[in-house]
Amino acid sequence: MKIFFTFLLSILFQVGFSQSAETYFEKIRNNEAELTAFFSQMPKGGDLHHHYSGSIYAEPLLAYAIAKDFYLNTKTMTVSQKKQPGAEWVLFSTFQKNGELDIYKQKIMHQWSVKDYNNVDYPSDKLFFDSFMKFEPATKGNFEAGLLELKIRAIKENVSYIETQLSTIPCDIQTDDLTASNSYLRKLAASKNEKAVMHSLDSLYAIFIQKDAKKYATDFNTNFVAKMHAALKIDDSQFTMRYQNFVLRFMEPVDIFKNLMVAFISADSSPLIAGVNIVSPEDGETSMKDYWLHMVMFKYCHSRFPKVKYTIHAGELTLGLVPPEELSWHINAAVYIAGANRIGHGVDMAYEEKSYDLMRYMAKNNIPIEINLVSNEFILKVKENRHPILLYTKFGVPIVISTDDAGILRTNMTEQYVLLAKRYSTISYADIKQFVYNSINYSFIQDTKVKKQLVQDLDKRFKIFEANFAN
Repeated sequence: MKIFFTFLLSILFQVGFSQSAETYFEKIRNNEAELTAFFSQMPKGGDLHHHYSGSIYAEPLLAYAIAKDFYLNTKTMTVSQKKQPGAEWVLFSTFQKNGELDIYKQKIMHQWSVKDYNNVDYPSDKLFFDSFMKFEPATKGNFEAGLLELKIRAIKENVSYIETQLSTIPCDIQTDDLTASNSYLRKLAASKNEKAVMHSLDSLYAIFIQKDAKKYATDFNTNFVAKMHAALKIDDSQFTMRYQNFVLRFMEPVDIFKNLMVAFISADSSPLIAGVNIVSPEDGETSMKDYWLHMVMFKYCHSRFPKVKYTIHAGELTLGLVPPEELSWHINAAVYIAGANRIGHGVDMAYEEKSYDLMRYMAKNNIPIEINLVSNEFILKVKENRHPILLYTKFGVPIVISTDDAGILRTNMTEQYVLLAKRYSTISYADIKQFVYNSINYSFIQDTKVKKQLVQDLDKRFKIFEANFAN
């Protein structure tokens, strides 16, 4: 009986702490500075929509490029380890000798991130997506430093888990002899002949298996991910990280399928690879043309590797970016055709065909939406009541809050929650706390013990955090 009353008292104290935190939160929700202090200290669980290269801040990437004396293209602010044709490629050491380094540092920061962006000189979406290729050479040989930067920052702002899209998997299987399949697959896609597409993918799958596709997945898992993860001691009592494989949606059909099946093989055979994703601008010419085909490819790979989880960037579109009719089906296709386990962005939900039925389906089948408030505002100019987050909450779709590309966007996880609280007054502290738990419960962590431990850790962190408001 004594044990029961002790347990009951503990529960009542926790409820009281939670209510006190809720009361305090409501008092400060219109004060950005107070909200920032509140959310900086609040446990924030996981960051599930996270691009590794876009999450590293420009300063350390630039410092690395300068230390390694890379070449800089003075017109585009792109760096390269090797000299490229053209007089515009200049060594960083040359700028240093000429006293011009500080000038170019500022120019680089403006091209590698949104720093000082004035919303006038250049399209925001183009600035964002163009930046990746400009600093990519500075990320390739610098993964260790980047991962440690992410871990340290996460711990400091009370993020206990990151599921990052780390790298494409190198695969040099030649596809020159298969180019005819590109036009054939697109022809089948134009008539929405899913059965024929699946049959054609069957043939391609057999070819790539024969060409030893599994070797590339094994090499990536063992010699890159596992080795680096262990050497850096990424996982500890404060923090856990897992990785998503991803493919680039601007590639030709045969090449993207080759990379997708290698990504699925990799995820199927390593506990560190949490799942698979597809990236690049959704409104790109090839992305739009082949979108339905890509969804069928995911469906095919799932049939081969049913244990592998995957999330899809879908509905990262808005009116004016593409013709109106193109806003009506991307999330539908990602959910109903591809069978995605999570949806990234989902900004165009209000325009989707039978959106109410779609959201009811997502809610019933526990398909979360990855909400990226700062990203959606900068890239798509979608914010406040134009953003569908309240539409998702109304229909009970599980929500996770993420950063997307914190480095390029000059943001962090705390800012996402500050904007959430300031802009959406109907979202309560209890809702926000649920979003935090969602970020662990809907993660793609394969080991159930690891996921359970992260949830228990959240329980402890919230108990400590909410005790601050007991009085």
